[in-house]
Amino acid sequence: MEVRRVALGAGESYELRLTGRGARGYVWTWQVTGDADAVSVSDVSGAPPPPAEVLPGAPLERTYVVQGRCPGGRARIRFAQIRPPYPQEAPYDEFLLEVEVTSAAHAG
Repeated sequence: MEVRRVALGAGESYELRLTGRGARGYVWTWQVTGDADAVSVSDVSGAPPPPAEVLPGAPLERTYVVQGRCPGGRARIRFAQIRPPYPQEAPYDEFLLEVEVTSAAHAG
């Protein structure tokens, strides 16, 4: 599992791109722990391409925006790539994003 740490100012956003296996039925889900109200997470990927335009088994990229909300907060966002029809299966892939929200925006 890859782990990444970022510091965001309140109101600042971080864009995360994750390659998935959507053509094989996998989707990315996320769960926020710690100070859950310190951040918000949005899937900004847009609609997936029509099935006719995707080769079987092709990887599909998803884009998520994490925004800092409450200064002083620390949150952990666990992204897991799962197949919804089989919730008992272990995730195919996982990604952990640790976020510290500060009172001022950070330069890049």
